[in-house]
Amino acid sequence: MAALDGLAIAERETRHEPTTRSPRPTRGAMDWDDVRVFLAVAREGSMRAAGRALGLSQPTIARRLAAFEASFGGPSLFDRLPEGLRLNADGEQLVPAAESIEDAVLTLERRRAAASPVLSGTVRVSAGECAAGFLARCLSEATTTALPSGITLELVDELRQTANLVRRQADMALRHEPPEGGDFYISKAGTFACAVYRRRGADAGAWVTYTEEQAHYAPARWVQRQLEETGKPVALRASSMLMHLEAIRAGTGRGVLPCYVGDGHPLLERLTPPIPEIAAEYWIIVHRDLRRAACVRAVIDWMKALFAEHRDVLAGNR
Repeated sequence: MAALDGLAIAERETRHEPTTRSPRPTRGAMDWDDVRVFLAVAREGSMRAAGRALGLSQPTIARRLAAFEASFGGPSLFDRLPEGLRLNADGEQLVPAAESIEDAVLTLERRRAAASPVLSGTVRVSAGECAAGFLARCLSEATTTALPSGITLELVDELRQTANLVRRQADMALRHEPPEGGDFYISKAGTFACAVYRRRGADAGAWVTYTEEQAHYAPARWVQRQLEETGKPVALRASSMLMHLEAIRAGTGRGVLPCYVGDGHPLLERLTPPIPEIAAEYWIIVHRDLRRAACVRAVIDWMKALFAEHRDVLAGNR
């Protein structure tokens, strides 16, 4: 009887043994990082640009792309051209499946981040120069809703905010316009008023404005109308608000600045009231999956508090 009991125990241990072992890796399993590199090269058109997009070195991109191509039998999936890399017919056929993998992995990553209750880590915010400058300026100020000390804010100036949020290149965005589609949480943050400034006491009749490539910007269109109406010359065309500020501060010319920048600068004087047609609305945009993440919720609350408490300054009410 004891022998039979011992045999039964041995049989149970044998049946349960497979569940206690670590699963054996599948031979030849595909690496998600290689898929990610393949898609980045396809989208960016070069290994160097793909490396910048992913934060990887060019040798790493080349190694992972070679590994991905080798997993499909070795033939190149790209045509190597003088201007860069372009998908060939074999590569094009793989893109839909690769993007399906990307969508699934990114969904899991967002939901994993959303499940964490920890109020520490880096939150990456995609924002234009003006909005990012406002957040950076207010980072150390006391607000009714403080940013937890364990959170590090990372600000990046990137225009393709929808692609950023979907691909987790940024956790959230602060932009002039909400996206037309996508699974996003969207909340209006506030409005930046703008007016014309010059250096105090300077005879700054000429204008500082944007480059011709940026002629579609609302401030650029407004300045262009002033040029046509007054016949005044352009002193400088520059692509960033910081360049405008430095030129206006130096007395190079007059130009449009956000009121929160111009009114607080001791060397500048305002020449006009806030100009309604070039006021810039800002919207907080976050993927719905990621909105539940504790760190992201904390940054959203902090941003809303900033815009509420600085409403008069942003509106140019002096």
